[in-house]
Amino acid sequence: MKKKIRVLVVDDSAVVRQALTEIFNSDRSIEVMATASDPYIAAKKMQKEVPDVITLDIEMPRMDGLTFLRKIMTQHPIPVVIISSLSQKGSETALKALEYGAVEIISKPSLHTKQFVEESKIRFCDIVKAAAIAKTKKRRLVRASQMPKVQPKLSADVIIPKVSSRSMIKTTEMVIAVGASTGGTEALRIFLEAMPVDSPGIVIVQHMPEVFTRSFANRLNEICRISVKEAANGDTVLRGRALIAPGNHHMLLKRSGAKYYVEVKQGPLVNRHRPSVDVLFRSTARYAGKNALGVIMTGMGDDGARGLLEMKDVGAKTVAQDEKSCVVFGMPKEAIKLDAVTKVLSLEQIAAWVQNPV
Repeated sequence: MKKKIRVLVVDDSAVVRQALTEIFNSDRSIEVMATASDPYIAAKKMQKEVPDVITLDIEMPRMDGLTFLRKIMTQHPIPVVIISSLSQKGSETALKALEYGAVEIISKPSLHTKQFVEESKIRFCDIVKAAAIAKTKKRRLVRASQMPKVQPKLSADVIIPKVSSRSMIKTTEMVIAVGASTGGTEALRIFLEAMPVDSPGIVIVQHMPEVFTRSFANRLNEICRISVKEAANGDTVLRGRALIAPGNHHMLLKRSGAKYYVEVKQGPLVNRHRPSVDVLFRSTARYAGKNALGVIMTGMGDDGARGLLEMKDVGAKTVAQDEKSCVVFGMPKEAIKLDAVTKVLSLEQIAAWVQNPV
């Protein structure tokens, strides 16, 4: 039998510890090895056994999560997933944790509808699996092919019909569609910081919970030459601006005459995600055709691979981030396997390529 992913849950709330334990133990490839109510207890348990992944609350007694995260990443790097409340303050702190080396963010589990609970289980377990194979220093990289097979997934068909083979007439106005997941926050920062003020309009899906996408967009807006914002329904795609899909909502590219705009909508999980990269890429293939450039970046799974192929089939140029520069070489790898990309480039090369795609 394959070794299970061993998870250490660190949270001062007994209710949250119990909920996370039930969620992770419901997946046959994951096992909660221990729980801890604060970092001091966690450190003692780590002396006996080193986990594969740690889930870490930010606000805890005796030592806050950010301080503990710094100690972990400087002394014994282990993939860490941040558990954070859905608040503006909490989201800003959680994004700071990503800068300190955390792999992913999960919003704290809460009980609402049965559908919400089931979708949360899928998302939480997928994030832990992605974290377990993420590249961290002093750790052996487990290849994605060794991970357990995931359950059947819905395709972009549930949101938007597949585009016909007939491509749209080329115009002078281009649009760049980007998809990313695990490791994508840092990849997108590097990519967007390199964009000139007159770059084509950019539409982005980054797998991230709601509220966090707004803080993420605001932070990027402060450091980039182009403007960056969390997309709202009906936002126009403009030169020198990037729109990031809001968490828990799909984003589609639409067109009215010569102008592009985005539609933000609810809907079921597609490829186990909402927002889904496949949904964005399919809509880009339909409404932009050969006027678009497709970029697929670091991330676990295959979301975006089929959509990128649809973009390529209607004449769009496409690029995948290479394995060396990816935190998790999952989504780009699947796109390459489908022959959906025209270029495979390092993260640093992608920004230059989209400005002169040859």
